[in-house]
Amino acid sequence: MEKFEGKIFTALCTTNVLISCLLFSKITREQREPYMDEIFHVPQAQKFCEGKFDEWDPMITTLPGLYLVSVGLIQPVVWLADLSGKAVCSAAMLRFINTLFNCGNLYLLYLIIYQIHYKDKTRTACRRVLTALSLSTFPVLYFFTFLYYTDAGSTFFTLFTYLMTLYGSHKMAAMLGVCAILFRQTNVVWVGFCAGTVVAQRLDEVWAAEQTKKRDHRSPAGSHVPLNVAGAKRLVRFLWEFATTTANMKALVMATWPYLLVAAGFAGFVALNGGIVVGDRSSHEACLNFPQLFYFLSFTLLLSLPLTLCPRRVLRFLQSIRRQPLLYLALTTLALLLVWKFTHVHKYLLADNRHFPFYVWQRVYQRHPLVRYLLVPGYVFATWSFQDTLLQGRSLFWALAFGVCLVVSTVPQKLLEFRYYILPYLLYRLHMPLGSTPRLLLEIGLYAAINGATIYIFLYRTFQWPDSTDVQRFMW
Repeated sequence: MEKFEGKIFTALCTTNVLISCLLFSKITREQREPYMDEIFHVPQAQKFCEGKFDEWDPMITTLPGLYLVSVGLIQPVVWLADLSGKAVCSAAMLRFINTLFNCGNLYLLYLIIYQIHYKDKTRTACRRVLTALSLSTFPVLYFFTFLYYTDAGSTFFTLFTYLMTLYGSHKMAAMLGVCAILFRQTNVVWVGFCAGTVVAQRLDEVWAAEQTKKRDHRSPAGSHVPLNVAGAKRLVRFLWEFATTTANMKALVMATWPYLLVAAGFAGFVALNGGIVVGDRSSHEACLNFPQLFYFLSFTLLLSLPLTLCPRRVLRFLQSIRRQPLLYLALTTLALLLVWKFTHVHKYLLADNRHFPFYVWQRVYQRHPLVRYLLVPGYVFATWSFQDTLLQGRSLFWALAFGVCLVVSTVPQKLLEFRYYILPYLLYRLHMPLGSTPRLLLEIGLYAAINGATIYIFLYRTFQWPDSTDVQRFMW
């Protein structure tokens, strides 16, 4: 890290911590008691603080990583300061741990950005710092920094895993991947993505070597593959030859064995547990909810508009349709079919009016039966924009690894829940080309406005249900 860049980053880190602590203090004063899912997480953590590790709330569906880390951070403070009483593991104390994770996430995001974009030397210091600051305030993630949820810690350990993969420390990455899985079981997908990047790198090398041997001057060095029928045939043939070559597979196993051990351990856990979910499984049944992928792509398009929106981009999309009308007709038909046959509505989505997705579904998708089909052209544009951005400076093999993990992480989810989009969005955004300073400032401004609005609504737009005197609050 250059000296000047380090000073900028330190100043912004300090500002971020100060603002986060002030917001934490305000939110904790207004909502002292556990709220929403905290009514399960806080009592469970308090049991762990008391040493009751054999007691478990069956309503909790994630592994105990959050509670173990909480005890690991709080108990040394208790011993050193000779503290006692309920305040030691109070809701406020437990929530503050996520504020610490927020600081860690900012630093990890910066290191990952520095590692990914280190070759770009043209006035990037400020833009790297601004990108890290922007992503650390990503609205869905930042909001749950102030509540005792698993999101901040899950993101921290997954980002840490990916950073170690980028550094080539695969054993450390695998160990951190286990920590990520202990926070949320679905993080096994992103541990798999880390292994996938190692495989993609090896494929890139072999592909480039083969093109050099064949002296195919029409194919640039690297893993460029023409996106047409002929290119697809070449790709399939190459992958088949690669997979049936013993030396290649041996090299892959040697490079990815730490991740394979994690995968084997997770498979053993699933076999013994009888499924991925621990505790209550009735509300977490997997299904083929293909429109979930469209919801994520639309969400991504909207949150990345400051960096991606420009008239030239829309014109390129229209030109792409004009060049390949049959392809887009087929994609639109497929999307309509998936929306028609695979749209699932979770019982929780319409049962709890405290969540923003309730209003998205009620006021958009339920406005008329045809709305979900009328949105398909928007889904097609969101898909085109996503892949267009993702392939800038990325190999096709890397994009395939990310795409597979994205589908596996989103499609089985029946519930429309924006928290499920945190990690795929961050990984997508991290690999986008660095935006210009004005666009990054616009993105930071957008995120700040959304964060300000959601926190204000949470604090001051409370309501009560007719059959309860408890104060209810709106949230993500």
